[in-house]
Amino acid sequence: MKKQCFNPYLPSYEYIPDGEPYVFDGRVYVYGSHDRFGAMSFCENDYVTWSAPEEDLSDWRYEGIIFHRTDDPMNEDGKAPLFAPDVQKGADGKYYLYYAPAGLNVIGVACSEKPAGLYSFCGHVKYSDNTLLGQKKEHGIVFDPGVFLDDDGQVYLYYGFTPLGVDLKGVQTGPFVVKLEADMYTMKEDPVPVEICGCADRGHSFFEASSMRKINGKYYFIYSSLNSHELCYAIGKNSMGPFEYGGALHSNGDIGYQGRKEENRTCYTGNNHGSLVCIKGRWYIFGHRMTNYTAFSRQGVAEAVRILPDGSIPQIEMTSCGLNNGPLDGKGEYEARIACNLWPKAGARHYVGGSTGAEAEELRRDHPVFTQDGEDREECPNQHIANMHDGATAGFKYFSMPEKVTICIVTRGADGKMEVRTEPDGDVQAQILLKSGMQWQESEKVPLKIPGEKQTLYFTYCGEGVIDFMKFKLE
Repeated sequence: MKKQCFNPYLPSYEYIPDGEPYVFDGRVYVYGSHDRFGAMSFCENDYVTWSAPEEDLSDWRYEGIIFHRTDDPMNEDGKAPLFAPDVQKGADGKYYLYYAPAGLNVIGVACSEKPAGLYSFCGHVKYSDNTLLGQKKEHGIVFDPGVFLDDDGQVYLYYGFTPLGVDLKGVQTGPFVVKLEADMYTMKEDPVPVEICGCADRGHSFFEASSMRKINGKYYFIYSSLNSHELCYAIGKNSMGPFEYGGALHSNGDIGYQGRKEENRTCYTGNNHGSLVCIKGRWYIFGHRMTNYTAFSRQGVAEAVRILPDGSIPQIEMTSCGLNNGPLDGKGEYEARIACNLWPKAGARHYVGGSTGAEAEELRRDHPVFTQDGEDREECPNQHIANMHDGATAGFKYFSMPEKVTICIVTRGADGKMEVRTEPDGDVQAQILLKSGMQWQESEKVPLKIPGEKQTLYFTYCGEGVIDFMKFKLE
């Protein structure tokens, strides 16, 4: 690769959650929602996509806007944001984009000759008599479309939502599947519920984010559970199920990984949405993380997964190296924004949308956060970790560390010290004194001796007041 890969895998100014990854013509494309930095609601920007060559997952290219929300005739005023999309290459060689405008309870379809678009509106999913999907109670909640083309050419559309604590007045919840005609948006028959066996008794029932993949002859239904922070999978013998619950693939707070409980989450959690993709023979799960004290400014992350001989997929942990396919170099300059773990002394929290009132005040007073200077989509927005109080910790995984190295950090704010460990409660391996000031300042270099092929670095701030953490250097 031209350079190392990190999480988040896109530039610091880009906020693309709900990533559906695909390989088309030797390039990896990620289709997702498009959040705005500092947003007050989900998905405030129009759809864009990024792509990278299969052989170099560090080399992401911005493909531009692929579809405007106002391109849908039911949304000409643009008031309905576009939630999580999916894309499928049809039997005709064209590419089809599926999306659900918020609040309209329909699924729109747009088409392009190229995977990077532009996509042109071609219709809404409907019956042959033009009755739209979503117009009947038995259709459930039309939300988060996932599209799958099976080996026999049959196209399947998955969708659904199971909100908690909401009276839906008889509307059926849960995931649904429906067969589509060759035109890619006319339904062959009524939608039917997707059965996921064995998930409810384990606390992983369906919430949202339907996605289908076929791996080694088995059908993997991927979804976000009612726990919200995790992506789960269930395996079936055919594309319509039933599916048997397999386990969790990914949690944006490492909850469930090696038995970790919610109260010990390794980072701020929120909803999750993504799927699997095979790139050059390796499988990866794409998901997203939270920033800016809300679930409205999410950034894409990805991790390699292992598919075992029996078809099961063990849950993976959040890392800073993600698509790098191995630890990061133990010498170099690293931005604090690639931390995969972040918590205050009292522990991290779960975001449900945007916090308001006393909760927002508490977060901004007591909790660290991934945030940035500058406006949305500025190419040099200075993303960093802000608001680190005494005891706040940022963790980075993993590094291949040499026998000897020096470390220094760039911060602003209060004085005090930063303690470096290889375990959250382990021995202090380096102690870095900080200078107070409103401008970014580089500390003195101190020795760090933690040789190893797979080392973690935890930075814990100790002192009065608050600091912002920009980056660290290993030399």
